Amino acid sequence: MKPVIAVSLGDPAGVGPEVVLKAVNSREIEDCCEIVVYGSGAVLAATCSTLSLTMPRRIIDDGQLSKVVPTGEINSEAGSAAIRWVREAAAAVMEGTADALVTAPINKEAAALGGSTFPGHTELLADLAGCRDVSMMLVSGNLRVIHVSTHVSLRSALDAISVSSVSKTIESAIKGCSLLEIDSPLVAVAGVNPHAGEGGKFGLEECNILAPAIAACRMRGWRVVGPEAPDIVFARAVKGEFDIVVAMYHDQGHIPVKLSGFDRGVNVTVGLPFIRTSPDHGTAFDIAGRGVARPHSMIAAILLAVEMVKRRG
Repeated sequence: MKPVIAVSLGDPAGVGPEVVLKAVNSREIEDCCEIVVYGSGAVLAATCSTLSLTMPRRIIDDGQLSKVVPTGEINSEAGSAAIRWVREAAAAVMEGTADALVTAPINKEAAALGGSTFPGHTELLADLAGCRDVSMMLVSGNLRVIHVSTHVSLRSALDAISVSSVSKTIESAIKGCSLLEIDSPLVAVAGVNPHAGEGGKFGLEECNILAPAIAACRMRGWRVVGPEAPDIVFARAVKGEFDIVVAMYHDQGHIPVKLSGFDRGVNVTVGLPFIRTSPDHGTAFDIAGRGVARPHSMIAAILLAVEMVKRRG
């Protein structure tokens, strides 16, 4: 029996409907799993008509989106619908009617206008599942990155770096690698400052926070190295030197992943009681509705979810 993958449609004003439909219409997705799309049937039908694609076989439409919203525009109704569809798709996975969750992109500003109080998918799903310690892991080929903090300001991200938070993220890195069947991974911890602080000349976070956290994790038998110079550690990981890199904040980890393979990057949420992946791109309002969005990252997210389901048995 094929795995059942619940896919939330994302913000209907963005590229979510397009990349979801292009993925559903691809042979590799059709052959490996059964897709259930949580979203607007009217939006999907309009997108299919524009792009000459076939509608998904299974659509769960709550009927609450009153119209097909204009593409490429921030819209509170679209933002509210996108969050609602995530909740419905996640509920299906938690109830056992689907095996994994794949989420198309939401627009955080639109979601906030629609009433959401969560910075992004990760925080929303953690709340729905009742989890405290969840992490964002990005996967692109050989490069795997996990973050100490995600959707906060850079100033707040620096304040969030502590021995405890770094240690917990290293532990999440170990768990994330186990989801991908990587046993005893070699974890590299990226520094905060240029040249990883250069022995304290450019900042003390490496000496006072990262080094103690790394030492504590080594005491637990984990293979952890660092703090590594953040300007070269990701390139070394791409070459296969490390299994995963712990990034200190959102952009430190996201930029190298998107440079290494924008069309194949996948986000995996580590720490949830269910499998959740997503494409590693946003709503792309600038190209929404034009038919030029590439579905490769969405396809990669679905394929990785299917692999993870099969590994769990």
